[in-house]
Amino acid sequence: MMNLDLLMFGIYPYIASVVFFFGSALRYDREQFTWKAQSSQMLSTRNFRIASVLFHVGIIMIFAGHFAGLVIPYEVWNLLGITLAQKQMIAMGVGGFFGALCFIGLTMLVWRRLFNPRVRASSSVMDTLILLLIYWQLILGIITIFVSTGHMDGHVMKDLMSWSRYLLTFRPGEAVEFISEVHWIYKAHVFWGVTLFVLFPFSRLVHIWSVPVKYVGRKHQIVRRRFPNA
Repeated sequence: MMNLDLLMFGIYPYIASVVFFFGSALRYDREQFTWKAQSSQMLSTRNFRIASVLFHVGIIMIFAGHFAGLVIPYEVWNLLGITLAQKQMIAMGVGGFFGALCFIGLTMLVWRRLFNPRVRASSSVMDTLILLLIYWQLILGIITIFVSTGHMDGHVMKDLMSWSRYLLTFRPGEAVEFISEVHWIYKAHVFWGVTLFVLFPFSRLVHIWSVPVKYVGRKHQIVRRRFPNA
């Protein structure tokens, strides 16, 4: 079992990282025409905007929460006066709220993708697969909130933070020791989360790299010149 944990949670994340970065760079270099979100909004606009907004707001905040929870060392939280138990409560509350928003929006998008004839006809296998995988991953994440109510001391969260720390410092053997004993639902959530990074370069998710940051500060564009009345 330890060897399987080492493969899934010690080696697999590094493989996923290589595929994620090099795959994205290779696709940008060789297939820039496919580097787009491929929005299907024009095919069906019914409830699309509300579903898209709920999904994107929820998923962005969930990602930020995972980054804060797994990457920021717990010593930093201690300096801020936040204990592991308090951090767990914050994670459950904030994660639950934005997870619910994301779930509502994503459920609408999944239904639209599968049961709207026009949208389904224009969808590739990867489009549907990646959407369902994100949906599955979100459901697993929501379930972990309920599992977490059985241990409110924050120690499982510390184990996951330690796993992330040792991976980021290239010590996979030690990292696996922290994740090997946690509940299987956390392991499933981690495994499928890492798998998303493997599929990332081969899906429409690559449009995330093209966040229009410059759009916020760019000058206004004149699209029509006004003339005084004759």
